Amino acid sequence: MRLLVVEDDPDLNRQLVQALQDAGYVADSAKDGEEGHFLGDTEPYDCVVLDLGLPIIDGVSVLEKWRRAGRKMPVLILTARDRWSDKVAGFDAGADDYVAKPFHMEEVLARVRALLRR
Repeated sequence: MRLLVVEDDPDLNRQLVQALQDAGYVADSAKDGEEGHFLGDTEPYDCVVLDLGLPIIDGVSVLEKWRRAGRKMPVLILTARDRWSDKVAGFDAGADDYVAKPFHMEEVLARVRALLRR
């Protein structure tokens, strides 16, 4: 399984990629919305972990562009935005799941596994 992590915090990006690789996945990473959008639009990912507060293009816009282009890979939003309105905006943009920071890595891995089972 091939996954994409789009997260601008370098330490968190590295930790997520490492945890996914340790769990047996192939994980690519992007550090801004522009790079994340490009990779998600041109590569065959089985699942994406997407931050909302990204430089250049925000995560909701990236997700909306993917969905308009017909990209159907499951997307797990991982963000510090935890208000109910942020969650609604994420789901309305096409997210499949939503985890607020701070989080436990085991929960993220469990949610990725659940998305991949669909």
